[in-house]
Amino acid sequence: MMSVTEIFFWIIVIILIWQIVIRIGRKVWHFPAPSFIGGFLDSDFRRWIQPPDLLLSRSGIEPGMTVLEVGCGSCCFTPFAVKMAGPEGKVIGFYIQKEMLDQCSEKETELPELVQADASNLPFCENTFDAVYMVTVLQEIPDPHAALMECRRVLKKGGVLGVSEFLVDPDYPLKRTTIAMGENAGFVVDGVEGGFWNYTVRFRKP
Repeated sequence: MMSVTEIFFWIIVIILIWQIVIRIGRKVWHFPAPSFIGGFLDSDFRRWIQPPDLLLSRSGIEPGMTVLEVGCGSCCFTPFAVKMAGPEGKVIGFYIQKEMLDQCSEKETELPELVQADASNLPFCENTFDAVYMVTVLQEIPDPHAALMECRRVLKKGGVLGVSEFLVDPDYPLKRTTIAMGENAGFVVDGVEGGFWNYTVRFRKP
């Protein structure tokens, strides 16, 4: 019979192997988080490891702003963005899968307006938003550069884009990768907060 130490060791090995396999797979296939994991994405555990107030503050969300969340999923962060933007602000949650947005609609907390569409073709006019943010989403998009260009288009001049990434996510990129992607889309870096485990790069539209 294995000891507790041996069990713990093999759990770590399995997790590492799984991370390697899924990360390799995600380099080939880009797709949004499936709706069946919506419960985890909107769990207290996730909010513990990725505190919404912290990530939204890093992303530059302030009272009175018109805000877009790209890839809102089952709305783990959007209710917090609604509170942060306040009664004078407005928040829109955006996702490609109707099933995820349906999970948002079932929440009893205050919700933003919800829109279903493709991140590479945002259904909004130019210069609409003061801020756009995404949490562990950018690398899931099949054409992240096109999505960033769309974010730039719908942002007002001087508007802020917050991109947050989390090491556990199989699509996790290094900070320098996220910075390079934003700069290649015409953004300028406004700040980088957090560490290797969980970081946010904040960009500005010139």
